[in-house]
Amino acid sequence: MTRPNPLVDHYRSLLDAHGDDARAVQYSDAASQQARFARLASVGRPLTSVLDVGCGLAHLCDYMRAHGWTGRYLGVDILPEFVDRARDRLAADPLADVQLLDAAAGALPEGCDYALLSGVFNNAMADNCGFMERTLRAMWAAAGKGIAFNAMSAHVDYRDAGLYYTDPAEVLRFCKVELGGHPVLWHDYVVRPGGFPFEYAVHLHKTPEFPAPPRLS
Repeated sequence: MTRPNPLVDHYRSLLDAHGDDARAVQYSDAASQQARFARLASVGRPLTSVLDVGCGLAHLCDYMRAHGWTGRYLGVDILPEFVDRARDRLAADPLADVQLLDAAAGALPEGCDYALLSGVFNNAMADNCGFMERTLRAMWAAAGKGIAFNAMSAHVDYRDAGLYYTDPAEVLRFCKVELGGHPVLWHDYVVRPGGFPFEYAVHLHKTPEFPAPPRLS
């Protein structure tokens, strides 16, 4: 008998309540969802292929297509209803697909340039640290060039009991020492104008970057 998964039940109830909407994947609105996508999608150029881990309704693909992206997209998610709806929505896109998969349970599909993850680490669970580390290891193994993800920061003035907060410095150390990549920490952005930076993003590259001359005017 399959044991109930509270996280799956939680997102199923959000989907039932909100349908094809950013709130179904626990964002407050589409604007804040897209602000997070903007930070993650800046991980590298060109993005010829992307693995979207915990893709939900595949809104990341919509966002990137709306900004002119023509690469290959593969989303994976643990909730069958998300996968079914995302597949239906992307049916006319020959370079996009979605698969049912638990990202922390084993290997992820290989062959993408970058693996991206948004919001998956936010919910409190029995073993948040282990879940986060297993997922990041799987993403790192699957991606050819690197990964990008976001998480809730411990440097906040308010904490929700249902959310999981991490120390960005500790996560940065894990990425550098345990995964062996070249990380960039972004803790300077907000998801709405005038907001507080209560989360952060990490870009982790397999090859270090030679910086281009800056534009000073």
